[in-house]
Amino acid sequence: MVGLHASVEAVAATATPEVVPGRSLWSDARRRFFRNKLAVLGLIIVVGLVLVAIFAPYIAPYDPLEQLAWEDFSKSLAPPSWEHPFGTDLYGRDIFSRVIYGTRISLSIALMAAVVTTAIGITLGALAGYFGGWVDSFITWLINVVWSFPFLLFVLAIITIFPEASLTIIFIAIGVVSWPDIARMTRGQFLAARENEYVEAAKAIGASDFIIIFRHILPNIIAPMLVQATLAMGSYIQLEASLSFLGFGVPPPTPSWGRMASEGQNYLFSGQWWWSIMPGIAIMVTVLGFNLLGDGLRDALDVRQQTDG
Repeated sequence: MVGLHASVEAVAATATPEVVPGRSLWSDARRRFFRNKLAVLGLIIVVGLVLVAIFAPYIAPYDPLEQLAWEDFSKSLAPPSWEHPFGTDLYGRDIFSRVIYGTRISLSIALMAAVVTTAIGITLGALAGYFGGWVDSFITWLINVVWSFPFLLFVLAIITIFPEASLTIIFIAIGVVSWPDIARMTRGQFLAARENEYVEAAKAIGASDFIIIFRHILPNIIAPMLVQATLAMGSYIQLEASLSFLGFGVPPPTPSWGRMASEGQNYLFSGQWWWSIMPGIAIMVTVLGFNLLGDGLRDALDVRQQTDG
């Protein structure tokens, strides 16, 4: 998660851009985003992956759990062909179909982990930045404590508490460990925003702290949170793949990219490279898509970007 920590400073600079008269903030950001070819490429990849996950039963040519080798042994470790574009594994299962269905697992875990992370991070960061004092000191201390643990080992420790991993356990474990980045960013945004005139005006008319935090301040600083959540999605997909590779992901025979790569690693140098390489390519393309999309959103919403006339 070092890359994720490093991205926080860049994302933290994202704030409300200067609005040109006659155009809204979001319309300016949208124009800049679609002028960025790499950002558009990232958007196409992510949208494509979402569509693949939704329509997996209609795209996959085979049942991802069907073991064709029981009926025809030649289907075991069959190389890529027109019949099996990504080849088959030891049991004759179609790797292309398993990669398609694996998209559902990776995106589901990444999305729900991002929701958990964002909810915890924004809530704690908002409390720290808005109230300050001992609340800020305690939450800052908590952030440092969580950061002091090796990230992957912390996630593994949470997962191993339960007798068997599941989608819910995995994304909760990732979310519970990943919140400090967005919490620190939210804290910084609130420290700056709480001094603004609209906050003082809300206090003057008797608005509660809850209303000021979630109705007045948060909507004005949501842009960098969206950017950070998008960038984090790629890291969560890598983490889920790592957990599955190590045997701590979703249980077999559920198709998971990381587990597929792990199962096929012993066959890499005996000529059956496709069992590991194909899911590895899927992981690489997915992470690239989210990184390009996140970078594009960051640049489009960056206050330092000059707004075109």
